Amino acid sequence: MSIVSSLSPRALAAPESGIVEVITYARGREGLIPLWAGEGDLPSPDFVNRAASDALLAGETFYTWQRGIPELREAFSRYYARHFSVSLPVEHFYVTGSGMHAIMLCVQAVTSPGDELIYLSPAWPNIVSAVEISGASAVGLPLDFKDGGWSLDLAKLEALITPRTRALFINTPSNPTGWTATREDLANILALARRHGLWIIADEIYALYYYGDAPRAPSFMDIMEEGDRILFANSFSKNWSMTGWRVGWIVAPPELGQVIENLIQYSNSGVAQFMQRGAVVALDQGDDFVRGNIERATRSRDILCDALIATNRVETLKPDGALYAFLKVDGVTDSRRTALDIIDKTGVVLAPGSAFGKGGELFLRACFLRDPRQVEEAAGRLRDYILKL
Repeated sequence: MSIVSSLSPRALAAPESGIVEVITYARGREGLIPLWAGEGDLPSPDFVNRAASDALLAGETFYTWQRGIPELREAFSRYYARHFSVSLPVEHFYVTGSGMHAIMLCVQAVTSPGDELIYLSPAWPNIVSAVEISGASAVGLPLDFKDGGWSLDLAKLEALITPRTRALFINTPSNPTGWTATREDLANILALARRHGLWIIADEIYALYYYGDAPRAPSFMDIMEEGDRILFANSFSKNWSMTGWRVGWIVAPPELGQVIENLIQYSNSGVAQFMQRGAVVALDQGDDFVRGNIERATRSRDILCDALIATNRVETLKPDGALYAFLKVDGVTDSRRTALDIIDKTGVVLAPGSAFGKGGELFLRACFLRDPRQVEEAAGRLRDYILKL
């Protein structure tokens, strides 16, 4: 028996990322335009960096309370009052070591080995792996795709519920599709969860990246009531260009406080205090920076989608939310092979839709949170490639 084969079956079953494969394939080449990952091209803002640096130099390097420093939890309360018009005491907020960590803790909190969690696909692949590593089963419901847009069939969602179902994972606005639930969608999902006694894990990381006629996307925050079984997983990565910081948070009923604290204690034991100081400043002083990111994303979305839709070979509408164009290109039957070919022939790096599971096999994902000039260059290269297919 080899050393590797002696490991846990759950660990061995964790798949390699289809996104990382294209990154590795492209790495080291000159002239690349990387639209592969869910990350912008701006560094973290100076005022956030300074707050963390000042705290580090001041000696804030000791253990902290697993739930987060009081100043950060208070900043969350102000943030949600400002952007979601809700009044949530600090007891609702828990600091985590990234949005991924927040999702993993939420999954661990509400599922046990043998349970089922239903998610909407195509989906960020980390979701499925987080569930399966925890010992539960991830059950995917493909969103319906028609005329370039995505929609949820609630009857199909309810039909997947079994006695083993414990939770629904709802990511809106969605990575990778850009599907954004309406308030009516959310109300119907919440009613279904109440009817069946299910938890909802709400990934609303992209809520502010909304291109409709409102300041943000509809949220479960708009309709939830006391006693509803909803956990929110969120991250500093996208809004404030802090992907490398690995700081996130959970919003949960205060009754779960000790359970979440324990799960944090036995995973990463808490987030460094100096990093939390940066997070406080991001929340309290970062609205203008976030608006700037959203404006860049809006311009780049329009540039990319307009250019590719004009080929009459791309069946994709402009996404309502998030940071991604999920492109269905005529003639593409193997998104992985096509993504590698696009790297070779154009230098543009996209993520293959096959990496996002059921329903994504014929698509390619492009992240457009980048300099509009660079996105315009990428759009031109992709347009030329598509027209030659």
